[in-house]
Amino acid sequence: MMQVFPPLFLPALLLVLAPSCLVDGGHVLVFPGEYSHWLNMRTIMEELVRRKHSVTILVPDASPSINYNSSVDAAKFNFLVFKVPFSRAEFHGVTQEFIHFSMYELHLLSPLHKFWRIRGWMQQLFDLGMQQCDSMLKNKQLMATLREAAFDAVLLDPMVMCGDLVADVLGLPLILSLRFSFGSVMERHCGHAPAQPSYVPAAPLPYGDLMSFRERLINTVMYVGTSVVSEVVWKLTLDQYYSKVKGSPSSICESLGKADIWLIRTFWDLETPRPTPPNFQYVGGLHCKPANQLPDDLEAFVQSSGDAGVVVVTFGSMVTNLTTERADVIAAAFGRIPQKVIWRYSGETPRTLAANTKLCDWIPQNDLLGHPKTRAFVTHGGTNGLYEAVYHGVPLVGVPLFGDQSDNLARLSRRGGAIVLNFNQLTVDELTETLNTVIDQPSYRSSMQHLSALHRDRPESPLSTAVFWVEFVMRHGGAHHLRLASRDLNWFQYHSVDTVTTLLVVLMGTIAAFWESVLCLLRRCRRRRVGREKND
Repeated sequence: MMQVFPPLFLPALLLVLAPSCLVDGGHVLVFPGEYSHWLNMRTIMEELVRRKHSVTILVPDASPSINYNSSVDAAKFNFLVFKVPFSRAEFHGVTQEFIHFSMYELHLLSPLHKFWRIRGWMQQLFDLGMQQCDSMLKNKQLMATLREAAFDAVLLDPMVMCGDLVADVLGLPLILSLRFSFGSVMERHCGHAPAQPSYVPAAPLPYGDLMSFRERLINTVMYVGTSVVSEVVWKLTLDQYYSKVKGSPSSICESLGKADIWLIRTFWDLETPRPTPPNFQYVGGLHCKPANQLPDDLEAFVQSSGDAGVVVVTFGSMVTNLTTERADVIAAAFGRIPQKVIWRYSGETPRTLAANTKLCDWIPQNDLLGHPKTRAFVTHGGTNGLYEAVYHGVPLVGVPLFGDQSDNLARLSRRGGAIVLNFNQLTVDELTETLNTVIDQPSYRSSMQHLSALHRDRPESPLSTAVFWVEFVMRHGGAHHLRLASRDLNWFQYHSVDTVTTLLVVLMGTIAAFWESVLCLLRRCRRRRVGREKND
């Protein structure tokens, strides 16, 4: 049963009962995802609100990162909160378990053990996602409320399972916002984005577009493997669920394929060139903006660094502490450099912490990266932080921990803006030397400034581009004219198997007829020759 919390009941009720009041704006239903995905989508939602649109966020009561009780956010957005049969602690625990496994155990296991551990974690996450699907689609009161709200479009992070199915059931235009799907299967199979394994690396492989034979071989195997596994899993699970909900044969790819616009959260400053469908819009860095003034205490600390400047350190919103041994190694290295260090860290204070290092539970990351005294950025390589560093032209020391971070940092390293280290193997000497190299060698900052110039040199900002396409879909009730007709073809039509087979049959028939004619002619000539010989 749907549960709407009391402080948020009035905005949601007004949304449903008084849509005519918002004559100058549209109604957008948003499924924002969690953690950094929420922070990224929030940028789009805030701009939509600034442009007088009404934004309703459909959020489970167990969300670990969306504070739907916040009075500040309630003044901007309409939160529609529904109850799920698991707790916030349970969801967060599954995520933290995977992060700990990726950081400290993955590198120690055999490929087979890695597969089974990752499979187990994926199964847990999938089970929670299916429970959330049921909590939305089988909640008659919630679905009735969504229908009555008369939304103009759905904005979905595909991290949220079944958000596309809700849009399909409601008959609403769909806009997707994503970084990438594993192996780019979703983009290739559902969005029909063309991708040749010979020069388009499958995310998250850390390859460029100019691959060696070995890399092309691995890339091809990745394409085939992820495609086969995804299709099998979808057919055995989600496709059956989608068909049951809709009451007719359906699939997740059919549902996602109906998306009018795909907002891809990367850009050609870091992304490898490739052909893209017209409804794919690359909007990497949409959250980037000029730096604001730092809080007084932080500004004083930065100014105390003198000409040496500061180093900004964070391992993301999902990793706030490290093991004692890793934290001591990192802190000791910071103590050896002349710069001051601002480190977002909530764990136990490292025993090797030096006087030049300031620990903070939270930091204004964008404002620090945009400060003229910032010399380097030590980061795990999350997409949000990476693009802020590119935007402000700050060189990186990358320490990938999990997910797409190795891929992100590999792209930046190939462009000369970062040095990438191994989290479990880095030593005090290695981190110290790397920091000095990135800070003291001008080539790293020069490369980042060049990428910053490329990133900023666009007809309009990425945020404006993203919001334009959301508004475009609302104005026109979709963007059907931009979707490829290939989504209406079956696999043998899409790959031209029927036409190629027909042409081969015709060609083989023609060759056979020609050969038969030649043989017939030869036989006739032979009979004439034999006849002449007999007459002679």
